[in-house]
Formats: sequence, C-alpha cells, structure tokens
Amino acid sequence: MKFKHLFEPLKLRHKTLRNRVVFGAHTANMAEQGLPGARHLGYYLERAKGGAAMIVVEPVPVHRTAVLTRGNMRHSDDAIIAPLQRITEACRAEGSVMIQQLYHVGQHGDFDNSYEPSWSPSGLPSFHDADGSHAMSEAEIEEVIEGFVDAAVRAQRAGFDGVELFGAYNGLIEQFWLPWNNRRSDQWGGNLDNRMRFCAEIIHRTREAVGENFIIGLNASIDSGVSIALQLDALCVIAKWLDDRRLIDYISCGTGGYFNFAELMPTFQFADKLGAPYAEALKKVVRHALVQAESHIRTPESANYVVASGQADMVSIVRGQIADPQLANKAREGRAEDVRGCISCNQMCWGRRSRDLWISCLVNPSAGREFEWGGDRFTPAPQRKTVLVVGGGPAGLEAARVAAERGHRVTLVEAAPRLGGAFRLAGLQPRRSQILELLDWYERQLEQLGVEVRLNFPIDEEEVKSLGAEHVILATGSQPAGTGFQRGVPQLETIAGLENAHVWSIEDVMGKRAHLGKHVILVDDTGDWRGGGTAWYLAEQGHAVTLVTGWPLVGFWIQRTAGDGKLRARLAQLDAHWLTESAVVAWHGDAATVRNLLDGTEQRLAADSLVLATTNVSETELAQQLTQAGVSFAMAGDNVAPRLAAQAIYEGRVSGMQA
Repeated sequence: MKFKHLFEPLKLRHKTLRNRVVFGAHTANMAEQGLPGARHLGYYLERAKGGAAMIVVEPVPVHRTAVLTRGNMRHSDDAIIAPLQRITEACRAEGSVMIQQLYHVGQHGDFDNSYEPSWSPSGLPSFHDADGSHAMSEAEIEEVIEGFVDAAVRAQRAGFDGVELFGAYNGLIEQFWLPWNNRRSDQWGGNLDNRMRFCAEIIHRTREAVGENFIIGLNASIDSGVSIALQLDALCVIAKWLDDRRLIDYISCGTGGYFNFAELMPTFQFADKLGAPYAEALKKVVRHALVQAESHIRTPESANYVVASGQADMVSIVRGQIADPQLANKAREGRAEDVRGCISCNQMCWGRRSRDLWISCLVNPSAGREFEWGGDRFTPAPQRKTVLVVGGGPAGLEAARVAAERGHRVTLVEAAPRLGGAFRLAGLQPRRSQILELLDWYERQLEQLGVEVRLNFPIDEEEVKSLGAEHVILATGSQPAGTGFQRGVPQLETIAGLENAHVWSIEDVMGKRAHLGKHVILVDDTGDWRGGGTAWYLAEQGHAVTLVTGWPLVGFWIQRTAGDGKLRARLAQLDAHWLTESAVVAWHGDAATVRNLLDGTEQRLAADSLVLATTNVSETELAQQLTQAGVSFAMAGDNVAPRLAAQAIYEGRVSGMQA
C-alpha cells in the first residue's frame, strides 16, 4: 500500500479508527431553525462513505451566549438529539467514529445572532466586531461549565462516540488559559493551575456524566507572530498538564484565530502542512493522549508523511475532503492521482461561511447538495447520447466529465492549444499552481472516461451541425470588454484615450502577449484575484505597479476568503502602490488621469502601460448562430454571464447532469 502509515488502524480510548484520516470540525452552517436536517446528513454521510475514519461534526454552542452563526445548531435544547442521531447512525454504519465539537468563543461573540452579550473571563473587547464583552461572575462561569457538560450528555444521547472541546482560535477555553485574556484574581485566574481550572472542571464533570466509554478530545491552535497569543511553548505546558492527569484522549492543533485570522483557513498563499510542526512539538510532551495535526494538510501524500515521520498520530483533512469526499478511499486503493485536489481558494467554503451561508466548494459543487444530487456520484443516463461540449474552460471541462461519467459519448472542442481557458491564466499567478494541478486532474479524468478532446479547434454553426451531436453544451467563456468600464464612474462607458498605445487586458498579461514598460497602472474594478493576483505577478516580474481601484481597499472581494490581508502585505513588500476609492478616467499613452471618488479631485499619474482588470463580456457569437440555425443547445459558465470559476464549474456540473 502506497500510504501504509496513513491506513494503519489506531486505538482511541474504546474505539479503533480504521485509518488516520479525520474529517475535522468546521462550521458547515447548514442547520435550519437550529436543527440539522437532510443537508447536514448528506454532507457528513458522503465523507463517511468516502472512508474518513473519524468525523468531528461541527461545533454546537453550549450556551445562549455562544451562538455565533445563523446556521448554528440550537444550544441547550434536546430537540437536536433526534436529527443528530440520524447522522451518527448513518455515518457509524459506514465505519466512521463520530465526535461532536462543543464551543464557546467567549469575548468574540456575535450579538446579531445570539442577541446576548459576549461572556469572557475579564471583559476584554471582541475581535469579531467592535463590541466589548461581559466579565463573567463565578456563578456565570459555573453556568457555562454546566452548559458544556449538558451538551456532552446531549451528544452521547445522540449517538456520538465522544466530544471535542473547542480550545482554539482564542475561544473561551483558551481565554481562560491565556494570561493576556485572563486577568482574574480569584480561583479562575492567576497561576497555571487556576487558569486551567475552567477547562479541567469541564472535563472532570463531563467524564462523571458520560462514563468511561466516551472520547474527550481537545482542539487548540497557534497564532504565529502574535506575541500575546497562545504560543507553542505555552500550549505544550497546557497539553502536558492535561495529559499528566489523563484528562484528554487526544489533542488537535491548528493555526490562526481571532488575532491572526488569515492562518485559520490558510489559502494558497501559505505553505502546505502548516500545522504539522506544532503537532510534532506536542507529541514530544504528551505520553497518553493522541496528537492530531491539522491546517493545510491537503493531500494523501502530505498526510502520510506527517504520520510516517511521527509528527502526529492522525491528520485532519477538511477542505481536501470537501473537495473530494472519496479522498481516503482513493488513497487506500492506490488512486491518489484520481483525488480531486482542493485549490485552497476558500471561495465557497469559508467564502460562504463568512457571509453566514451554508458552505460548499468551488471544485466540488455537490458539497452541501449531496441530499439533492445523490452524493458526489452520477446515475447512468437512461439513454446514451453523443454530446458535444464547445469550450475547454472550467465549465466545459466539468460538463464533459460529468456527461461522460453518466455514460454519454462526449467530444470536447477547444479553440486554444491548451485546456483551461482563463482559469489556466489564473493558475499562472503567484502561488496559484494548485489550479494547474486541478486542470491536470481534469485531463486525466477525461482521458480515462474516453472523452475525445480536440484542441486548436475553433468551430462555427456549420461544423457543429456536421458533427451531428444529439446534445450540445456551449461553454465558450468570455472576453475582455476593452472599455475599462468602472463601477465607481458608471456614467463613463469607457476610459477616454484607450485608443492610445500601451493598453492591455489582464488576459494579455498572464498570456504573455503584453509588451509592458517599467511603470504599470492596473485598473482593478473587480476587487478580486483577477486584478490583485495580476498586480502581484507584475510586481514580482520587476514592474513598478500602481493599482487603482474604486473599492475601499485592495482585494475587497477577497475579504470573504481571508486572503486579502496577505495579498496587500505581499504587494507592499514588492513596493507596489495603490489608490483606493479612485478611478482612471483618461489614458494619455504615457500617463493616466486618476479621479478621487470621494472628493472628485484629479491627478495625472505617469506610466508606461495601462492594464485593465474589469468585468468581461460573454462570448455569445456561436450561441447566436446556433439559435438562428434552429440548433438547440445548453449553456454554462461565462457565456451565460461573466463570473468566477465557482459559478462555471457549478453550471458545468448541472449541464452535464442534464445531458
């Protein structure tokens, strides 16, 4: 077995895990009216069927002051037991050990969801918003401890094999551990034993309530580079304190938190196996508890290395199993090349959760829709057809793959010499090679499925008709508008002077067709990676970059992925500059006129080249031709409306299922 260390069984208290792959805790945000339903069941069951040894179901708030999201499960309510039992029974039948995480974020609560003040050890400000928090009385501390215990009992009644206490991200348990948060002078603060009392009492009372045959784990995290946050040496002391008393069965260590949010769900900007060194350090100080590594461990190869090298006993792979629920099974079968890799974009997982929506996945749109789509699999088509897919970008690739999975004979035609379209250009931006890995995966899948791929094959309506396909899917994408239209000055249809020389699109830049001078002005109207990533690329190539955007900050729409801060930091390191809440209103060939959108003042900014990162226009010429010729077809992706890869892959999936 290629990944033999990853697939060795592991004893965890009274249970034996079938392998070392864990689907770790994260907020799926799928509850309706506080109750888990069909969406929850389908989501977790798919990962159990995919081979996950242990599933840690998303955190349930333990108290009325702990409610953080719209999709949280109800706190302090037995009504959640029956629907959770349906999840635990189904997943345990597939071989997964089931754990529920219990949480309270303390001072970092959300009044908009809880309608309660945030409770904390010492009344410090929230990092979630601008609110302050309420310093807990001893009676209130006791109330929250009992909330944890009651939640654990509720989890046991729901069929869970154990619970995981949320001690990460500077949540309430960590706030009691950490002197910066805990400034109390009573029995709950001061020396280490007092600061450990809150956590220890939760565990002691939980053990008394649930008995011996019940797992109690602990989740923690390290905020690197933040001096007042929990540091590794302090966490090692905490872990040893708990382990010496045999209070916990395992400890899992991640990265980031409210002090350093970008590391909480690391994007492609971070190194792989980010949390593995922290797990390795914990392994050196605990003698009884198992240690789990988490944070940006995306692939079976990385997970196997972490276990084989002794850095951890087990590995939490969350986004990797969102992207491919069959990750564990494929790795066990020696088919790692068939694993559909997470590209660490955060666009549909954290990107949706940050907007208080249920989570999904850019590369796997079945995530969160398993109950509607029958999982991440495809039922054979009732009648085999010949299917023609026009366009080899993400929509066309997914449409062709899914149609072939359903048994159709599929031909994919692409005008360019390579598959991927504009998505391939995005993969050429700094640190975004995971996109290219995904495109390689598509090419392997299409070959295995027998899809006929024709490259360098522009096509018109006569050729479409001559191919005689029974079903046609158009995924012809979009093209740069070439007008420089900016939302901040909607009255201007185009930037004046674009007929002057040295004007390029980001597609020209990333496709290496642009001939750029030293100083480049980049108009970023979309506020996402199209502009920000291209500016990063140009700055790394040695250009002096000035980014002009109408949004109030660079990477405005990347905020939802938690990737914007690190982008700005990298641009600053590369000596790039930017003007926010501004628009380019004229191009003179050697300079741009830039208008401040706040006060209307204008300045002339010298530059050698102008690059436009604006919204594209749909490529609909073939669609119009086929309509006029009376040829029926379906459409997917940017030729429907210019958007991002998530929408293209979703629509490709739907069009493939409907073929």
